[in-house]
Amino acid sequence: MPPKDSTDVTRPTRQAPPKANPAKASEGPRVIAENRRARFDYFIEERYEAGLVLEGWEVKALRAGKAQITEAYVFLRNGEVFLTGAHLSPLKTTSTHVIADPTRTRKLLLNKREIEHLVGAVERKGYTLVPLELYWQRGKAKLGIGLAKGKQAHDKRATEKDRDWARDKARLLRRG
Repeated sequence: MPPKDSTDVTRPTRQAPPKANPAKASEGPRVIAENRRARFDYFIEERYEAGLVLEGWEVKALRAGKAQITEAYVFLRNGEVFLTGAHLSPLKTTSTHVIADPTRTRKLLLNKREIEHLVGAVERKGYTLVPLELYWQRGKAKLGIGLAKGKQAHDKRATEKDRDWARDKARLLRRG
């Protein structure tokens, strides 16, 4: 075997850093969980975006998509907003020294002015707060909240009738 030259040294090739995907950046918020039942049961008057106070295992569960907010609701107490009834299933790899409570009450983060407006609407005007969707926005978990009034049975039937008519109309227009 011939001796190696100092010029025969192979150097590792340097790879270019991965380029940012422009389609992914413009895609907007990624939905983790959606409360479709809320749109059926309530008239949504206003929408708010709230941050969530989460523990580490909850963030991992959200990244894995293990969240459910259909039975959750939002309430106000002492000028603070809380989410209760949301179920975040812990992953099997959750650390053993942390006791994971999947349905614990989580604090929501809103501006003081927004909280004051919500307190006024809920306590004086008879509105309720409903979680609409849970999503990622710029690496932060956000909860879409709706200020809503409950629907009566005849309102629900009318909404369903309108939805069916819109579907039939679109089908007729496609046929020509």
